Amino acid sequence: MTREQERARARRRQQKLQAREAERARRAARNRQVAAVVVAVLVVVAIVVLVSVKLSGGGDSKAQASPSAPASTASGKTRCTTPPATPKSVTKVTKPDKAIAAGKTYRAVVTTNCGDITLELDGAKAPQTVASFLALAKADYWADSPCHRLTTEGIWVLQCGDPLGGAGPGPGYSFGLENTPKDGTYPKGTLAMARTSDPNSNSGQFFIVYKDSQIPVSTGGYSIFGTVTSGMDIVEEIAAAGVSGGSTDGSPATPISILKVAVTEKKA
Repeated sequence: MTREQERARARRRQQKLQAREAERARRAARNRQVAAVVVAVLVVVAIVVLVSVKLSGGGDSKAQASPSAPASTASGKTRCTTPPATPKSVTKVTKPDKAIAAGKTYRAVVTTNCGDITLELDGAKAPQTVASFLALAKADYWADSPCHRLTTEGIWVLQCGDPLGGAGPGPGYSFGLENTPKDGTYPKGTLAMARTSDPNSNSGQFFIVYKDSQIPVSTGGYSIFGTVTSGMDIVEEIAAAGVSGGSTDGSPATPISILKVAVTEKKA
């Protein structure tokens, strides 16, 4: 073999090595891109699942909070009294016609062991939801029921409405979504329905937003049917006491229960 042939052979070997290195680099780049896409998808799925679980209207129950120090006012006086025992059964109610509440506005006073929380219910934007609230209030469905869930991270809500504390079967009916925000924004003071991942599972549970919250619209949203007009300080004090056991999602450390709900129509 001549010297020229040796040099040509060496050049071919070098070109093959360079080609192999380039192919390995291309494969590594593709793998990194695929991994990045997979991670992004998993993050989105995790956010959607987390929000759905936090605002689930039923299913797995949380352990009841153990007795703790009552919430206090700024003056140091005790606001809350000892909550009543959790009911052992649920009153069944017939699903009302949404026409009952359509186009009307109502004032609801929710009396709790920590004081009164006053709500304004919007039958024009959420007639079926408001009609259901009226029917359940009239049937004393929520009498002595605990507000069983508080969330203090990601979304900021106090969830109430299940007489059995989160494990109940509901009033015997359910209905679909109404008046869900297109931008996923739930301002402080918002009153909305809790549900499972099924958009038609609205029934008796609802939540009060105590700090501006954003929920991905990909969850389908939650029916807004009113606002808190007074007593928001009660909810904020319950939230400030945190979750029992120090978690970010569970029974409030300071127990709060609904004693009764009185609803009256607001006349123009």
